[in-house]
Amino acid sequence: MPASGDLFDPTLVVFAAIAVFVIWKLRSVLGMRVDRDTPPQPRFGPRRPSPATVAPMPSAAPVAEPPARPTGADRWDGVAEKGVASAWSGLDAVAASDPSFDGKSFLSGARRAYELIVTAFAKGDRETLKPLLAEDVFDGFSGEIARREQQGETMETAVVAIDSATVDAARAVPGRIEVTVRFAVQLMSVRRDRAGETIDGGQTRKVVERWTFARDPKANDPNWKLVATQAED
Repeated sequence: MPASGDLFDPTLVVFAAIAVFVIWKLRSVLGMRVDRDTPPQPRFGPRRPSPATVAPMPSAAPVAEPPARPTGADRWDGVAEKGVASAWSGLDAVAASDPSFDGKSFLSGARRAYELIVTAFAKGDRETLKPLLAEDVFDGFSGEIARREQQGETMETAVVAIDSATVDAARAVPGRIEVTVRFAVQLMSVRRDRAGETIDGGQTRKVVERWTFARDPKANDPNWKLVATQAED
C-alpha cells in the first residue's frame, strides 16, 4: 500500500483539464444554457410573436350587414318580364323578407328542379320527389304514380329543352314567401301499357306551365318546395 504522502495522482489533473475543455466547447457551440423548466418551442407550430409585434385587438368587432336589396329600374331584368308589374313588386317584397334572395340564382335552381321533378315523376321515384314537394302536392303526384302502377303502365319523359323560365308572380306573407315561375318547355313523353304498347306520346310537344315554389324565410332550411302547378291552355 502506498504511503499517505503519495496519495496525489497526476491523472486527476489531466481529467480535470479535459472536463474544462469539454464544458468550454459545449458553451461555444450551444450558447447560453437552456432552463430545464422552460418547455422547448414546438418545431412545427407557429412561432409566438414577441410582445412588440402583437397587433392591438379592435375595441369592437364590425357588425356584418346583410346584402343590399336590388334597386333601380333594371333590378329584376332577366328574372321577370318588364311589363309584369305585379311580378316586380312581388319580387321586391320577397327580397325585403329574405335579404339573401337572388332572382337569377333562384331561376337557375328552379330550372334544375323542374327537370328533376318531371323526370322523377315519370320514373315513379317517390324518394326523390318527397323532399322537393309540399305534402299535398306530393300526395297528388304519388296518387298518379300509384294509379300507373296498378294499371301496369310505365312512363318515360325527357326534358328536351327549357325555352324560357321567368317569374310570373311573387308575394311575401307572414312566415312564407312564394315565387311562381312560368316554364315554356319542350317535352318528349311516352306512356306504355302492361304489354309495352304505346298508349300516348312519342313526339316532342311544347308545354307551358306555372309552378309555384315557397319557403319560410326564417327557417334554417334554405330549400324551396313546389306548392302548386298549373298548366296553361
